[in-house]
Amino acid sequence: MKRIRRIKEKVVLNPIFSFCLLILGVVVLSGILTLFNVSATYNEISSNGAYVKELVTVENLFSLSGLKFIFSNAVSNFASFTPLAMLIITLFGIGIMDKSGFLDSLFYVLTRKISKRVVTFVLSLVCIISSIGGDLSYIILIPIAALLFKYGKRNPKAGIICAFASLSCGIGINIFINSIDSTLLGYTTSSANLLIKEYAIGTYSYLLVMLVAAISLAFINTSITEKIIVPKLGKYEFLDEEEDYLTKREKRGLLIASFAGMIYLLIFIYNIIPNAPLGGNLLDYHQTLYIDKLFGYNSFFNQGFVFVVTLLFVILGLSYGLATKSIKNQKDFGEAIAYSLDGIGKILVLIFFASTLIFIIKKTNIGSVLTASFANIISNYEFTGIPLVLLLFVFSAVATILLPGSINRWAILSGGAVPTFMNAGLSPEFTTLVFRAGECVTYGLTPIMAYFVIYLAFMELYSHEESEGIFGSIKYIIPYSIGTLIMWVVILLLFYIIGLPLGFGAFPAL
Repeated sequence: MKRIRRIKEKVVLNPIFSFCLLILGVVVLSGILTLFNVSATYNEISSNGAYVKELVTVENLFSLSGLKFIFSNAVSNFASFTPLAMLIITLFGIGIMDKSGFLDSLFYVLTRKISKRVVTFVLSLVCIISSIGGDLSYIILIPIAALLFKYGKRNPKAGIICAFASLSCGIGINIFINSIDSTLLGYTTSSANLLIKEYAIGTYSYLLVMLVAAISLAFINTSITEKIIVPKLGKYEFLDEEEDYLTKREKRGLLIASFAGMIYLLIFIYNIIPNAPLGGNLLDYHQTLYIDKLFGYNSFFNQGFVFVVTLLFVILGLSYGLATKSIKNQKDFGEAIAYSLDGIGKILVLIFFASTLIFIIKKTNIGSVLTASFANIISNYEFTGIPLVLLLFVFSAVATILLPGSINRWAILSGGAVPTFMNAGLSPEFTTLVFRAGECVTYGLTPIMAYFVIYLAFMELYSHEESEGIFGSIKYIIPYSIGTLIMWVVILLLFYIIGLPLGFGAFPAL
């Protein structure tokens, strides 16, 4: 048995090699599908509110021109890969908070009289509701979750897994509408207007169902983390033992850092209040809805929020460091701000191969063809009631694996799904809810999702000499996906059968 166990451990594929195999597999698959002329059409809503048939075909990369395209664009694609720049900049701030001792002291104060289960629940809930901040949540919360568990004398990988699972399984759970929701509801409204011209969807249409889902998922994720993940990971070897109390200097440092951070946040918050005297400077006033002014594509939040958060972290860490003398001069400051970048070489290599895989599969259109095929099935077959709800739910979950982007997927599905649901007596709001519920189940299971590599990178960082690999890291997320699947099926059927309101003015039935 021991020999067999050793053999199994050696079979674990290095994540870089796994990415290479996936890239090769996608390239070869594109060539095979092209031989069979695989394609699909779907209904898209034009600017004048009419159906337009769109044809999407698989593009062959298993050819000389395809390989030339891959090699000529690999470097520029890596350089423009959004998570790369976001991670490096954010690590500046996290590094100075960690090196100065701010995070250690802060987490000690926050967790010393709180049970481990409560800490896990709060972490999960924060990750779920942080989706309002967009993809930046993955960059910030995954490394901070690792440090939260580390300074709580627990395995930091459990914090990483819990944070990523909560972020990915909670991708469609937004108590407050964010920029992605606004775009999705735009597609939903355009599709609904084909049947009911003046149909509109309110800002708080999902408030009740999202509150139920957020709290339920936080409880589920907490139970899975504490009962399955933590025992499975075992104990973590800490390199040093730290004192289990705060000195007067550390307490003073926390107070000074908190005061400095509060001033910074007040200035920032005042500048996102619309029409405030000399305030509101960070809003995009070209937009109508406040959520679009705040999170729209051309808004300051979208363009510069990474730097805003990083600057907050730098202020907190530097203030604490100066107060506690852990940062005494400009040399200490330079070392602290670069602290989290130590050993980042392997992370950069992982991001290169992950960005290449994502780039290639987008280029092949395989995910778009699959999603378009699902859209045709929904439109052409007369499903109604619960079978129709479950069909869209399953299709959304499966399509997410190959086409993780919510907006691209809904742009293809909405033209067929929304009118079909309306003809079956189901509201456009409920249709969109079913779509978003489905993607929650599989969003964290696909390495094609841009921020999966961030999760994988930090799992590797805290694995010491034992690599979990891509598929090993995915295995940890499977229990959370199963829990999310059960939760959403229960919630959707409960709200549908009883007819509970989804939020203000929105019900499952039309």
